[in-house]
Amino acid sequence: MEPLKITSADVLFVLLGAIMILAMHAGFAFLELGTVRKKNQVNALVKIMVDFAVSTIAYFFIGYGIAYGVSFFAGAETLAQRNGYDLVKFFFLLTFAAAIPAIVSGGIAERAKFNPQLAATFLLVGFVYPFFEGIAWNQAFGIQAWLKASFGEEFHDFAGSVVVHAVGGWIGLVAVVLLGARRGRYHRDGGISAHPPSSIPFLALGAWVLTVGWFGFNVMSAQLLDKISGLVAMNSLMAMVGGTLAALVAGRNDPGFVHNGPLAGLVAVCAGSDLMHPLGALVTGAVAGALFVYLFTLTQNRWKIDDVLGVWPLHGLCGAWGGLAAGIFGMKALGGLGGVAFLSQLIGTLMGIGVAVTGSFVVYGLLKQFVGLRLDAEEEFNGADLSIHKISSTAERETLW
Repeated sequence: MEPLKITSADVLFVLLGAIMILAMHAGFAFLELGTVRKKNQVNALVKIMVDFAVSTIAYFFIGYGIAYGVSFFAGAETLAQRNGYDLVKFFFLLTFAAAIPAIVSGGIAERAKFNPQLAATFLLVGFVYPFFEGIAWNQAFGIQAWLKASFGEEFHDFAGSVVVHAVGGWIGLVAVVLLGARRGRYHRDGGISAHPPSSIPFLALGAWVLTVGWFGFNVMSAQLLDKISGLVAMNSLMAMVGGTLAALVAGRNDPGFVHNGPLAGLVAVCAGSDLMHPLGALVTGAVAGALFVYLFTLTQNRWKIDDVLGVWPLHGLCGAWGGLAAGIFGMKALGGLGGVAFLSQLIGTLMGIGVAVTGSFVVYGLLKQFVGLRLDAEEEFNGADLSIHKISSTAERETLW
């Protein structure tokens, strides 16, 4: 096999993708900031920033090597070969890996301790996420070869419906369950106290930043300029629209659902965005938008799982649906390009969920046992901003004197 011919244009292409996904982390931050109560806004912003920094260290020294067998312990002259393509590829894939703690952050908001979550970030990005990333995207352990031999095709996840979103969402579910609900959220008599969003405008801003950046997330997963596909862009657009409209209808005009709808659609289309017909992408997104609304309501009100931003229905379930949808709407019989097998998609999706749940139970279970995961009652009442960061998001208290 001839070595890839990498040009400076390819380097710029991947670098721009990495920058667009880096900007998505601002979207994660503002989506959480707008959804939590005002006394936890600063914490939302700080968590996303510091989690990204910790993720970088964990992925650079451990995770990237586990996933791809690559080490950066060489001279700069060696690293800069091929115009530094390998370096910008690391940056690009790092932004995917760092999405894992950013996803989890929204589920455990308002009551999680700060330092234990940073420790969890290091372990998840260093060990758990890259374990499955290597299986799905780097032929680790021969699992893809086995799937192809057994069912005719490998597990296909073009831009991370399962690898990133389902894994992150199921990790988040375990963390939320082990952490427990916010104090006062659910009552012994079965009543539920509403904890309304602090800022719909900031929530909407976060959703918009994520939506725009997602076109870097999906389109630039080609990783080479000559492999760029307008089909990926069109399918991302149609899934986004399908998710928005389904959430609008199912959520009865609720602005929180409307702004999470496009995210649900984009989560679901990642896996098959390079294979589907745009109409298949529209249906994929619409199913995801409705799925998010109904499962968010069910988890919060019926099952009393206090997943603040709904990261399990949004990323965990819509991501899993995306893995399956690639095996359905990617088929030629339904207008797709083919090259997928539903059973491979099913097994790969279940495997991602299994790795996420197992890894999360180990990481968060050990942290809960030895250092604790949540703030005490007084700290939670005062809010994470004052309890952890010693400052509020606005200066009203100070300016009253």
